[in-house]
Amino acid sequence: MSDECSRVTGYVDPNWPRPDDDGSACIIIFGYVPSFALGVLAAILFAIALGFHLWLLFRHRTWYFSTVVVGTLMEIVGYVFRILASKRNPYSVAYFVGQYFCIVVAPVFYSAAIYTLISVMINRVGKQYSPLPPKLILWVFILCDVVATVIQITGAGLVGSAYSNGKDPNIPNNILLAGLAFQVFSFALFIACFVWFVSKAWKVLSRDLRVFAAATFVATLAVYLRTCIRLAETAEGLLEFLSTHEAIFGCLEFAPIVVAVYIFIYWHPGRWLGPNSRKHHEEVSGRQHQTEK
Repeated sequence: MSDECSRVTGYVDPNWPRPDDDGSACIIIFGYVPSFALGVLAAILFAIALGFHLWLLFRHRTWYFSTVVVGTLMEIVGYVFRILASKRNPYSVAYFVGQYFCIVVAPVFYSAAIYTLISVMINRVGKQYSPLPPKLILWVFILCDVVATVIQITGAGLVGSAYSNGKDPNIPNNILLAGLAFQVFSFALFIACFVWFVSKAWKVLSRDLRVFAAATFVATLAVYLRTCIRLAETAEGLLEFLSTHEAIFGCLEFAPIVVAVYIFIYWHPGRWLGPNSRKHHEEVSGRQHQTEK
């Protein structure tokens, strides 16, 4: 083991010695050897969801919702990296950064889909019920997510590099923390706009669209929960309790995103907001009826 590695503290699997190569960190950055079973389960569930979303995308031609497909594909790639780490080399910096990049970035595409979905709802129901114009909601919050994600990826890459070279990872971790804090703040503002819109438009929404809005809100909270957990994990510090227990990762990273992705299979906007859907006509009729009154 190099002199640099002798100064680094962290998890080392006694049954899996560190490979002597430049691509391996001094410790297992995950804080544990990733579970092969969890990786396979996640890859299968996201692959099934990907198939459904591709079918719904082309059936309803809801191209604005295609970011869900991109996000789900990234989730699959991310969990494949975790599978490789569990079987080949858990010390690999490339596997850690690869899975981190994909699993961190993927929910950004789900957020973009939700922003777009709410913008479409506002246009359908009426702009007067929204605190901001739909285009402004779409682009402002997408821009916020892009900025936050770039900061997070930069921080994660520097963390991996620091551990690979036996250097202090605290400054890169603070960069990562800043990106997550900004994302949590901007997403909270979006949720406030969402709640404002639904509460103001509630009386003109059909029963079906109320259910659809509620389902979308649950999916939104699931994505937000995952972001808050990432923030808490990073704020606690590297290789601390939250980041070194895979059960927490499974319950509060993997599970919320799976819930959100599968919610949007049944409550897909093509079925509920499409111009030919019964729900859309009921919503329009209800709004027109209210206007006439």
